[in-house]
Amino acid sequence: MGTPDFAVGALRSLWEAGHEIRAVVTQPDKPKGRGKALQMSPVKAFAVEKGIEVFQPERVKRPEAVERLASYGADIFVVAAFGQILSREILQLPIYGCVNIHASLLPKYRGSAPIQWAILNGEAVTGVTIMQMDEGIDTGDMLFKKEVPIDLQDTAATLQDKLAEAGAALIVPALDAIEKGTAKATPQPEAGSCYASMIDKKMGLIDFSSSAEQIQRLIRGLNPWPSAYTSYKGKTLKIWEAYVPGEEADGSPGSVSRVEKEAVYVNTGNGLLKVTRVQIEGKKQMAVKDFLLGYRMEKGERLGC
Repeated sequence: MGTPDFAVGALRSLWEAGHEIRAVVTQPDKPKGRGKALQMSPVKAFAVEKGIEVFQPERVKRPEAVERLASYGADIFVVAAFGQILSREILQLPIYGCVNIHASLLPKYRGSAPIQWAILNGEAVTGVTIMQMDEGIDTGDMLFKKEVPIDLQDTAATLQDKLAEAGAALIVPALDAIEKGTAKATPQPEAGSCYASMIDKKMGLIDFSSSAEQIQRLIRGLNPWPSAYTSYKGKTLKIWEAYVPGEEADGSPGSVSRVEKEAVYVNTGNGLLKVTRVQIEGKKQMAVKDFLLGYRMEKGERLGC
């Protein structure tokens, strides 16, 4: 049971390991692009390629959906970023229950956006947890964990890929241990737990009175969605890549400190932010050196309000 790219690696690992996958359960196809053509989820695309049955319930809790899930006679449900909450009735269907591949080291970052919040909060390490699901939101017993370091330039996209790979490597031996009865279930402590709430577009608005480090984490954590943004000459300016050079600010937050061939240095509430990749409203992403060919940005100009 899964939907985005994050879940594909685990599905592929199970398929390559020779597990009998009775069905793949994923979200319904969604309209995308200007033409609003229906597009299947990455998980569905893999399942179709491999000839695995696909089930796409609008609401998985509905009686007819539960009945179909029961008809598969599965020993276990493996869940990875499915996108719908499972009812108690569903959790109790398989012999071995349901396990979830969660993209954090539980009990930290329960919830829907653990990858983004790990970056936003400046964590040095995150990971994946294989968890026995219960009726709470990511509160079930922990079975297996694998740590993944967060690099200083990791974005939500690159970190997701690393965590997907870790989850894919962990799920096959985890299922073997569950089947053999050697998996050790550890209850989650409440100490140290926190909730990774959903990401909102409004979160992307850059407050230049924050520190350069905080802003750089915002840029990385909201890449690719919804992105960090400000404004320049009345247009929205998304910032896709930036660095913290470790230099002191020399002007008010949001003002341009200096302009170089490949970077713009912006003052923040604490230090300079070196901006190297942007996207002005109505244009594609581009390196700052290309942006400066069309916009003559100068020292003292201001970003934002």
